[in-house]
Amino acid sequence: MSIKSQIRKLEQSEHPPMLAEIPQPPKKLYCEGEMPSYTQHKFLAVVGSRKFSRYGREVCQALISGLKGQNIVIISGLALGIDAIAHQSALDAELKTIAIPGSGLDRKVLHPRTNHKLADEIVKSGGALLSEFEPLMPAGLHTFPQRNRIMVGMSHAVLLIEAAERSGTLITARLTTEYNRELLAVPHDITRVTAQGVNQFIKLGATPVTSSEDILTALGIEPEQNPDQQHLNLQELSKDEQKVVSILSADSLPKDELINKLGIDISKANILLSAMELKDIIKEELGDIRLVAL
Repeated sequence: MSIKSQIRKLEQSEHPPMLAEIPQPPKKLYCEGEMPSYTQHKFLAVVGSRKFSRYGREVCQALISGLKGQNIVIISGLALGIDAIAHQSALDAELKTIAIPGSGLDRKVLHPRTNHKLADEIVKSGGALLSEFEPLMPAGLHTFPQRNRIMVGMSHAVLLIEAAERSGTLITARLTTEYNRELLAVPHDITRVTAQGVNQFIKLGATPVTSSEDILTALGIEPEQNPDQQHLNLQELSKDEQKVVSILSADSLPKDELINKLGIDISKANILLSAMELKDIIKEELGDIRLVAL
């Protein structure tokens, strides 16, 4: 079956309704796959650096994993880096996801070529590819800012994972505030280049996100409605995560003592513990770390 034959032009009545609120909404949209219902879902755009850190990857995976079971659609731009991680994390969590590339949707031009398999998986899973560009239009420098306004405009909130002080991701963050959408940002290590832009937006009023519950709250969903945060399946944890659970099973411990017992590099330990806290497995309170889920 031809990929091109699956691409259709949406009727105006099928356009995401929130796009009507932004300046210069797209006059036409092409779609491959199925657009999730706006009345039944909340739409969350996830953006971040192409040159992501390990921390950024693990945070993105953990936050989206914690949304499993919710009627939330993950929107991103199909780019290398955080975009692709967000889409794949949504697929892993069985969430609908929409990719909005900076090109047309025909596989002859779909950008980037390395994510064609991911694009196919998005469509097969019941998600969609969406673009205002003609199906055979290649990506260009001007096409990415154009598609960013669509990502933001059709979303209820935008989650900023990581971005350097001067990056295209921050253009998307600025659009979020201009379009009166909720801007969420993950706090970062102040020594990292990819932390500077995110931390700056937190200073300017973005909502800090340290758990999946923060996202649910921002989207107007009661956190306790999330059915997948009640039980912990040890078989799904990494060996290091299982070791943390084993150490904390008797009692809570000061963070320094826990890291010492783990016997791994401090930087690696901090990333591990941050990811586990985002998954609601552990919680740090007054310097002590305790188990949350069992």
